[in-house]
Amino acid sequence: MPEHALEAVGLHRAYGDVRAVDDVSFALPEGGSLGIVGESGSGKTTTARIVVGLEQADAGHVLVRGRARGGRRRGRAQRLARAREVQMEFQDPYLSLDPRTSVEGVLRETLRLHFPGTDHDRRISELLDQVGLGTRAADALPRQLSGGQRQRVAIARALAVQPAVLVLDEAVAALDVSVQAQILNLLADIREETRIGYLFITHDLGVVRCVTDDVIVMRQGRIVEAGPTAEVLAAPQHPYTRLLLESAPHPGWDPEAIAAARRAL
Repeated sequence: MPEHALEAVGLHRAYGDVRAVDDVSFALPEGGSLGIVGESGSGKTTTARIVVGLEQADAGHVLVRGRARGGRRRGRAQRLARAREVQMEFQDPYLSLDPRTSVEGVLRETLRLHFPGTDHDRRISELLDQVGLGTRAADALPRQLSGGQRQRVAIARALAVQPAVLVLDEAVAALDVSVQAQILNLLADIREETRIGYLFITHDLGVVRCVTDDVIVMRQGRIVEAGPTAEVLAAPQHPYTRLLLESAPHPGWDPEAIAAARRAL
């Protein structure tokens, strides 16, 4: 069996009497792509924040490549090492980009923080090419970029530390449909090249159908259904999963649409 990039075992997180995450377990293989879906308040984002380390679980544990991610680590070196294991990309990267720092500056700052004492020029060029920006965007400020370009910068910044897992929290939700297709294609290419694992947090079943191998459906903090994406979406067993499918405002992207978008690029 392939080594797991990420494992979550028996995660619990409560806020008072509300169980935001209730006995959640899953595994993401190396190079795999797992979707977590559910309506607002289902616990999917809290689960992602626990995985990344932005929140602490009340019980349970998270492992990356078989190594436990411990509690709060106060040492700088330990915090940086933990950050290199799992990176997170949000819906609006503009909020996490310094408006006064160029694209090159964003990448150079990340590389200096995690890999000090080395020449980063070549790596910056590689990262820009990898996300389809190229050196032409290196001097641009965030406000000079489109939403899709900013998302590419955020992806490049995450890849700079060579993580085992990239958590994408509604990462394409704010983009128009054509740009969504471009970003999803880019992520698929990067996964094929690097064997990075993806954890998609989304409400869009079209995105899940297109880019994930497996899917977890969450409701009220618990997993109600899980399995291969194609099987779960084709023949959902739980009434809540069926309700999500029936309530979808549009069918979303399918593999044929993504392939057509790829040919058009």
